[in-house]
Amino acid sequence: MNHTRQTALRATLVASAAAFVVACGKAPERDPEEMARALLPIGQVSVKKVTVEPGKRTGEAVVTGVCAACHSSGALGAPMTGNKEQWAPRIAQGYEALVQSAINGKNQMPARGGASDLTDDEVARAVAYLANQSGADFEAPPI
Repeated sequence: MNHTRQTALRATLVASAAAFVVACGKAPERDPEEMARALLPIGQVSVKKVTVEPGKRTGEAVVTGVCAACHSSGALGAPMTGNKEQWAPRIAQGYEALVQSAINGKNQMPARGGASDLTDDEVARAVAYLANQSGADFEAPPI
């Protein structure tokens, strides 16, 4: 390497090192109030617990809140909502048999779908709702 190139290379290295030192210097001071405003959340989330008087949940509400976890995907062998082929043999057993299976649990399904706070009528409404989505014509208990 000739002398001119070495000098140019040294000058470049010195300039780069100087720029690095300057760039890594202390950050400019910021107003604490400005920083606080910059860190505020963009919006707020309000989470409220919706309570329904025990025994007053509709079949759709129970299915959406409890049963859909398995019946919408077929998890653990659960018949899928709306699948007439999967539900036909169950519907053939009759409404009362299905309600008792749901209340007491059957195969992989825990009693009351795992929601111990459900009343018998709420479970019965959920059974009617699920089965009726799949070809049954069951009458659910009134609310």
